[in-house]
Amino acid sequence: MSDTLVYVLGALVAAAAGLWAWRRHHPASFWYGVGFPARAVWVYLTWSHVAGGCKLTRRRRAWRLTLDALPVVGPAARSAASVVEYKRRMRRVDIDRAPRLGLIRPTPIGWRLPVRLHDGQIPADYAAVAERLAHAWRVHAVRVLETRPGRLVLVATRTDPLAEVAAVAESADLLTVRPGRLEDGRAWVMDLRTVPHWMIVGATQSGKSNLANAIIAGLSPQPVALVGFDLKGGVEFTPYAPRLSALGTTRTECVALLSDLVAELENRMALCRAHGARNVWTLPESVRPVPVVLLVDEVAELFLMADRTEKDEVTRTGVALLRVAQLGRAFAVHLIVCGQRIGSDLGPGVTALRSQLSGRVCHRVNDPETATMALGDLDPDALDAARVIAAETPGVCVVAGQDGSWHRARSAYLPEQAAEHAATTYAHLTPPWEQVTSTTTPAALPDRPSWTGEQAA
Repeated sequence: MSDTLVYVLGALVAAAAGLWAWRRHHPASFWYGVGFPARAVWVYLTWSHVAGGCKLTRRRRAWRLTLDALPVVGPAARSAASVVEYKRRMRRVDIDRAPRLGLIRPTPIGWRLPVRLHDGQIPADYAAVAERLAHAWRVHAVRVLETRPGRLVLVATRTDPLAEVAAVAESADLLTVRPGRLEDGRAWVMDLRTVPHWMIVGATQSGKSNLANAIIAGLSPQPVALVGFDLKGGVEFTPYAPRLSALGTTRTECVALLSDLVAELENRMALCRAHGARNVWTLPESVRPVPVVLLVDEVAELFLMADRTEKDEVTRTGVALLRVAQLGRAFAVHLIVCGQRIGSDLGPGVTALRSQLSGRVCHRVNDPETATMALGDLDPDALDAARVIAAETPGVCVVAGQDGSWHRARSAYLPEQAAEHAATTYAHLTPPWEQVTSTTTPAALPDRPSWTGEQAA
């Protein structure tokens, strides 16, 4: 008997040690082989209690066996111990029924659980109790994804996927950059063909400059013209000058470059009209103009006025930027506007410009108005998530982009030296500013240089 007990204990210790070593050295396979099956069983078994605690259940009528207490007839009724007897009976009663679950599926960092909504429920009901669900399931966070009417998917993440973010392989698609990862583990994709203009806000040391470096490094190998507006005297974008077709370091220079861009937009309109095309992407490759990406650092400096003498210049700047934002998508001119603080006090030009920047990235900010300016018109939950970004997590941000929803994301750390190396390596792809903004008439179309990419066709 004692030998059997020793063997059993030894086997248990060996199994525990094996599981510990498996989890430590191969966590991915351990999760799919042991961790997820155990979590899945637990989620299904406890769902009715969790749904009831989160007030997601609904009262339903159902047939159940119940116990009825009937009085005893006869002399025995005089005895206190024989007053009633119990009989089972089928009847319809009110019960709390949890929403129906679909097939749970594992992900590398958690699981996805489809849910069929009760009548009268909406995804917001589940988003309101997402934190309760996270605590009930002992996970880092739970997000709600709406798939189709009457159904949604609960996405659970076991740990914070943004704690450490490695660099993501760059995309070969034209005008596409992958600066980091989203909170669900997917690559964070900034596709300027889908979302043409972006607004990036963030305080000092929040990761805003790192994201700008990643965008420049990602676009450098592509056949595009990069233009920089650096109102810090050029200290941010000057190291990337070999890859920039033009660089403005003062408001006067920026106004001149914007005037050239507006004129080029008019040229591209005439070019498309002459070919019967709705946008430059439907033009023949031989005449398709080069895409232009304008990066603006510290956009507030373009709208600040020291006195009334600068009012006309500020007005021209705001109008030109707004025209580029309104007309740029169809003619392959894209805006990426960055700033530490963007508020309505900068003037109506900023508010009008913001309405044209459909892509939003909000890092940690020093004032709530900047976060409201970036995310307030999209989703209150996104605004709350941006306000709690810790200073110890540079690069973490809230992104609202091409899929119609918002995500927490983090850009991978990219040293300035790496971005400078990319700018120098691909300097031969830089088209001269005079070539980018050359006045082209329909009669001279065959002489227009062709710029193509993976997605240009």
